[in-house]
Amino acid sequence: MVCLSEPVTPVEESETRFAFGKNWASFLDQFDAERLQHATSSLKSLLQVESLAGKRLLDIGSGSGLFSLAAVSMGAEVVSVDLDDDSVACTRELRERAVAENPSVAEQWQVHQGSALDAEWLTSLGTFDVVYSWGVLHHTGQMNTAIEATSSVVAPGGQYAIAIYNDQGGGSRRWLRIKQGYHHLPVFLRPAYVVLVAGCYELKFALARLARGRNPLPFADWRAKKSDRGMNAWHDWVDWIGGLPFEVAKPEAIILPLREKGFVLDNLTTVGSGWGCNEYVFRRLEESAKSLP
Repeated sequence: MVCLSEPVTPVEESETRFAFGKNWASFLDQFDAERLQHATSSLKSLLQVESLAGKRLLDIGSGSGLFSLAAVSMGAEVVSVDLDDDSVACTRELRERAVAENPSVAEQWQVHQGSALDAEWLTSLGTFDVVYSWGVLHHTGQMNTAIEATSSVVAPGGQYAIAIYNDQGGGSRRWLRIKQGYHHLPVFLRPAYVVLVAGCYELKFALARLARGRNPLPFADWRAKKSDRGMNAWHDWVDWIGGLPFEVAKPEAIILPLREKGFVLDNLTTVGSGWGCNEYVFRRLEESAKSLP
């Protein structure tokens, strides 16, 4: 078996679970039609499709439910899955809002609590034309196992769309220490820690913009964040600084093992040597899927 990646330095069990759902609950207060439009555009661009009509999509780590709703708006039958109680509640709340506007969504969108590591349970959900998991599998604590389990439910000819933190080597290990620092603090001090860390980086970004002759203020970049995936700068910073477990991988560590499983790469966006997520869209070959036991 080919190893997909090596985890960054392990952390204590008590430190390894960030409250992603609480962050999403705060984000959900800012949900509006514009954010849905941006999320839908992002999903279309990633999957290189205009419609998901007649398709079955599994959203692993649905978080706020924003991208599940985007898939529903594109015509997909959606199954949303998240391990975090608050994230499940957020997704269900967004589903209820959608059902209130369009009752037919009730049959089009299911929400479940479950783990990306539970291969048997995932198999019980059936197979999917699209399995989508953006920035989630590297937070499971067992990224290799999560990729193995979630890719196994992609239907023949289906797409597997994932985003995984880029391996920066020493840079990734420095970020791990920043994340550990967040979890060592009392809860009431964590927002101040986010402001401190994010402020240092925003200052660095501002100086870089100034050196390139651009306006050093961050507002244009923050607006771009919203138009990119319907997100906002604050919740992204909280997620990034607090997000544990934390694993990373170079592109080849993701691509080559999945190729051995019968997947071909349809779309790839990398961050080069920088931080953030590399985005992958694979397609499962019909022939290889048929040959599996």
